[in-house]
Amino acid sequence: MSRVRVCHLYPKELNIYADRGNIAVLKRRLEWRGHHIEVHECGLGESLPLDADFYYLGGGQDRDQLLVAADLATVKGDHLRSVVADGAVMLAVCGGYQLAGHGYTGVNGVRMPGIGILDADTVAGSTRLIGDVAIDIDIEGRQLTVVGFENHAGRTHVGSGSVPLGTVRYGHGNNDSDHTEGARTGRAIGTYLHGPLLPKNPDFADLLLEWALAHATGITCELAPLDDEIETSAHDAALARRGSRPS
Repeated sequence: MSRVRVCHLYPKELNIYADRGNIAVLKRRLEWRGHHIEVHECGLGESLPLDADFYYLGGGQDRDQLLVAADLATVKGDHLRSVVADGAVMLAVCGGYQLAGHGYTGVNGVRMPGIGILDADTVAGSTRLIGDVAIDIDIEGRQLTVVGFENHAGRTHVGSGSVPLGTVRYGHGNNDSDHTEGARTGRAIGTYLHGPLLPKNPDFADLLLEWALAHATGITCELAPLDDEIETSAHDAALARRGSRPS
């Protein structure tokens, strides 16, 4: 059995979309398989722990996102870029996704700097993009349909240094125009899907956990299956609301 270290960044400031639910899913799905997990919370002004296998960055209000953007740029950004480049997993959701890219320009013209882990840039539109969303993703030969909820004003465009996380089946996605959602560079993922994301998407959660275990142990591993009847029912119900059959 292995130990996985998770760093939850800014849990007080970036928790508007029940982001602690994603941390709870990571914890339980590892523990149910007999693995150990340590969750370290890292807030404003605190040094980034460099030994984590998984870094999580959630979403928040604009005022909190502005505080976090400054702290990321001056305190944690260099170290976070380094550990992710060395193979650690990163999941950034909504506002965290915007800050994991090159930055976010708000509707008032104020620019929040990003840290450039993802080659993506965001500018606020005049309306918010809100509603259920489902995307089809293909990562390492795995085809998954991932469901969630989106609520963002940002229009994000992904550059050549990253690839979109998935193709929009329904919903708005990155910018409501190019049918893409999220961005990925290696094991770093950004997405607008929340609600929280992982409880309704157990296969996606396990993919991230397998990456984290590989980083922790240096060995590629496949997690034993769990009884995901409840989780799968929630996933399929989200698809059924929009008349989209499960894949």
